[in-house]
Amino acid sequence: MNKRSIANVPVLLLVLASLLVAGCLTQVKTGESAVNRSLSSVEKVEVYHFHATRQCYSCIVLGQYAEETAKTYFGQELASGKLVFGHINVDLPENRAIVEKYGPTGSSLWIGVYNKGEFSKEENIRVWYKIGNKEEYMEYLRGVIEKRLAGDLS
Repeated sequence: MNKRSIANVPVLLLVLASLLVAGCLTQVKTGESAVNRSLSSVEKVEVYHFHATRQCYSCIVLGQYAEETAKTYFGQELASGKLVFGHINVDLPENRAIVEKYGPTGSSLWIGVYNKGEFSKEENIRVWYKIGNKEEYMEYLRGVIEKRLAGDLS
């Protein structure tokens, strides 16, 4: 081994150690999130994209990105019924009850949380500012849904 190779060993070890630590931290964070969700008193979270029969491009994208976020990051919760996602056409008579429950006034994304026997709802308008960047939209909505599943309503 020459002097140059020996000099690179500490740098290589530092890089490998950094990668190992970063990987471990990611696992810890993921594990904590799963534990928080399973210990949460939240019974169910609903994410609904309300829309009219005729939709503009932005309204369609709003719903598509929300659906993709739910399916990509919350497949297990969707399968178990802990998370519900739906596109709700406000113009259809069969959707009258859910429209009255949430009260949308136009195309919108609403999140409902059933926690300790109580129901709370919120319209999320921040997603509208993120539809120009799919990755940013999905990461933002993912964070909101994770908080609601964990019982954080702030």
